[in-house]
Amino acid sequence: MCSMRLSLVNPLEHMTEAYNPADLVWRRRLCRFLLRHIGFTLLAKVERVEGLENIPEQGAAILMMNHIAFIDPLVMVHAMPRDIVPLAKVESYDYPLVGIFPRLWGVIPVRRDGIDRRAVQTALDVLRAGEILLVAPEGTRNDALQSPREGAVYLASRSGAPIIPVAIEGTPGFPTVPFSRRWWQPGAHVKIGRPFRIRPEFRRARARELEQMAREAMYVLAEMLPPHRRGVFSDLSQATREMIEWVR
Repeated sequence: MCSMRLSLVNPLEHMTEAYNPADLVWRRRLCRFLLRHIGFTLLAKVERVEGLENIPEQGAAILMMNHIAFIDPLVMVHAMPRDIVPLAKVESYDYPLVGIFPRLWGVIPVRRDGIDRRAVQTALDVLRAGEILLVAPEGTRNDALQSPREGAVYLASRSGAPIIPVAIEGTPGFPTVPFSRRWWQPGAHVKIGRPFRIRPEFRRARARELEQMAREAMYVLAEMLPPHRRGVFSDLSQATREMIEWVR
């Protein structure tokens, strides 16, 4: 894992070693402390979190969220009752100041120029360790849903882990400073939906099947969002459930 000289570490190098969440316990406690006492006390607000009962107390899962603002993954890390492992573009490690958080937490860096096999393998290792992944299926921020990549459903199909859709709203404009105009407006709202999974007969799905799985998963997410956030998935009558099923 990362050495203590965090600023000198290539974020891709430590991901070649075996994933062991025990190595990250103290770092994640430190990050949670900073988020609780600085991030979400002085710089941002979480208004409410709904559906926490859909987060399993133990075992692997994949959180699939819409992504509308820079702060969304931090909101998720702060709001979840369990530690989660986000996937993020490798450039996030180089952000001034906040770039230390991905390194400390153990975020999985992803190269977006093609298929990042190292990131895929690390994500599968995280799921095998019984942890929860956080994935934004579009791979970037958008005001409304756009066509997804197949990464989330690929990981779900290969691991058997359930997908938990998460609708996030109210994050644009954060971080800010106390008593600013944005500060007095509503904070973030997180809505956690009902878990679903890939049907067992599609666990070894190929490209065309993965595309359909991804569309079906996005429609589940779209149903949880207000109309102006649904984007290319606005027509809910087009939703199908041929390759996915509810967990409970």
